Amino acid sequence: MNLQPGWLLLLFVCAGVRSVPVDRNAANQEAKAEVPEENGDTGLYYDRYLREVIEVLETDPHFREKLQTANSEDIKNGRLSKELDLVGHHVRTRLDELKRQEVSRLRMLLKAKLDSTNTQSLQMDHASLLKQFEHLDPHNQNTFEAKDLELLITTATKDLENYDAERHEEFKRYEMLKEHERREYLKGLDQEKREREEKRLQELKDRHRQHPKVNAPGSVAQLREVWEETDGLDPQEFNPKTFFKLHDTNEDGVLDEQELEALFTKELEKVYDAKNEEDDMMEMEEERLRMREHVMKNVDANKDRLVTLEEFLKSTEKKEFSNPKEWETLETRPVYTEEELQRFEVELLDREEELKRKAENLRQQQELLKERGKALEAQRKEYQQAVLEMSHRQKEQQAADGQPPAGPNGELQFQPEAQKVEDEAERPAEGQNILPAEPPQNLPSHT
Repeated sequence: MNLQPGWLLLLFVCAGVRSVPVDRNAANQEAKAEVPEENGDTGLYYDRYLREVIEVLETDPHFREKLQTANSEDIKNGRLSKELDLVGHHVRTRLDELKRQEVSRLRMLLKAKLDSTNTQSLQMDHASLLKQFEHLDPHNQNTFEAKDLELLITTATKDLENYDAERHEEFKRYEMLKEHERREYLKGLDQEKREREEKRLQELKDRHRQHPKVNAPGSVAQLREVWEETDGLDPQEFNPKTFFKLHDTNEDGVLDEQELEALFTKELEKVYDAKNEEDDMMEMEEERLRMREHVMKNVDANKDRLVTLEEFLKSTEKKEFSNPKEWETLETRPVYTEEELQRFEVELLDREEELKRKAENLRQQQELLKERGKALEAQRKEYQQAVLEMSHRQKEQQAADGQPPAGPNGELQFQPEAQKVEDEAERPAEGQNILPAEPPQNLPSHT
């Protein structure tokens, strides 16, 4: 999906293409290569719904025109959402369908969450539960209205502004878990093995630190390196304006976050290699994020998370562009403190204890179910035995009274021998003449 600048302002390139460096040395490349689009996930739990709404709205000529002329304030304050009333009927119908699908998906998420917590979901008030999702109007679950677009815009804006901070926090927890597991692993070794393993791990750390100097992201040295090694151009002919146009790969007039992050690939390759045991690719992505934030802080004057040509050219006039501070990679600065690690380990311990309690409760419930199953089986056998004994006593009583035995349902059962005796009694004896019956007397005669 190739978004217009208006959507980029709204979504901070949440649905933009992920750029890749342009290789100027490729064979038979006479003009700028067309970079295939690749949808980058925003990380928002309603990412798909967001993208589909954008795609549908962009099919409406009127809305698309308004979007192209809108500024960031028009989008963020909700004025753009009022234009929804003027879009075509087929667009509104498709938006209604998308909203119903999203509401259905959220209901499934809620049900799964309630099931996982053993919460009773009978007579569930979906409207009340849907209020926790801020990107749509929960009171109207069937049609997509202007309020839905306004909520989607404001929620996406807020969530994306917090997204980087959440990624940093997630990475910190990842690093603390890694250190916790390292310490626990070493605790389980005897002294000789522990010393040998600690030495090996330290050697890996030292080897990771032995990498070429990393240029400060966004500096002239860093951009010249991309210009020379990626673009295949003469570093002495470096031109910021030409560089900007080369790396505005979707040609929308701005460098978005993905296009900026693509510029740091050469620097990251100096430090990280997926083939090396000592290099962690999660750390590489965190380093990429830090580099992008550094450039945005210094270049993005209006803080819309996009770099225009004017902003880019102004940044090249700053002192930091030609004479930046040395870039500190992740291994030179701690991500967490020892105090934070200790709190994290206490949290892990509490979580582990909670899981143990739940596991024990499940085990006890399983044992209880087994005991109940055994009791039910014993009752079934007792019932069967009682039925057999009653049947046996009934047959004995009937035999004593001279009655035919009863069947399984209490019906009388006659013996074949008794039936045979009765049949023989009714049959005439052998040789006995059977005379025809005398005709009736005094019958009228026919003349």
